[in-house]
Amino acid sequence: MTTIPVSAPARLDGKVALVTGAAGGIGHATTLALAEAGATVIATDIADHAEFESDKVIYRRYDVTSQDDTRSVIAETKAEHGAIDALILCAGTISHKHLVDSTDDEWASILNVNLMGVVNPVREVFPVMTEQAMGKIVALGSIASKIGGVASGPSYVAAKSAVHGLMKWVAKNGADKGIYASVIAPGPVETPMWETVTQRAAPSPNGNVPLGRFGQPEDIAQAILFLASPASNWITGTVLDVNGGMLMD
Repeated sequence: MTTIPVSAPARLDGKVALVTGAAGGIGHATTLALAEAGATVIATDIADHAEFESDKVIYRRYDVTSQDDTRSVIAETKAEHGAIDALILCAGTISHKHLVDSTDDEWASILNVNLMGVVNPVREVFPVMTEQAMGKIVALGSIASKIGGVASGPSYVAAKSAVHGLMKWVAKNGADKGIYASVIAPGPVETPMWETVTQRAAPSPNGNVPLGRFGQPEDIAQAILFLASPASNWITGTVLDVNGGMLMD
């Protein structure tokens, strides 16, 4: 069994991180947070181009639903940088459709991005991190999967619930190889994707959040940095709630 190091400050100097969904609000903020902590960040998204104010960020187009794309980006990152120390999974999409109005195509689309968009890169990076005997995987879940939805539809809730379960499996089966896996479960965050959710679920100015405001991408990014860094070396298989107190377990 790999010897697990004691926790240390949240620095990533000399480390290589790969971020999916990096062009979005949370993914963009996370990319910058990892770079500021010292990591070389391979920022990926389905968009052709994205801007980052950091010389430690390298952008690549990547469709998380494509197995061919996944194999290429993982292999190229390992070949060019020698390691993948952290995999951060921020790619996602949302649906608000009620169960009775949902279609097979909608379910397939939501599950393909939100679930298989996690399965694909994790499946490819698992042997890489096994060879390294160390690696941290952090996936975006959602408060929706813990309370049955905020204003999202059942396909989104189901996909995020599956992500929570998958990361626990990876944590359990990767622990003796030095592989960590955890989930961040945000509440409503002010990003373009979540704008309709906050409008539907939070008619009051503070969104009925005990801490008095909606989440910002930086709130989630700093939590992801914690789980991706040595600061969390004795934490795995957890679902970290970052929601301003909307859900208190």
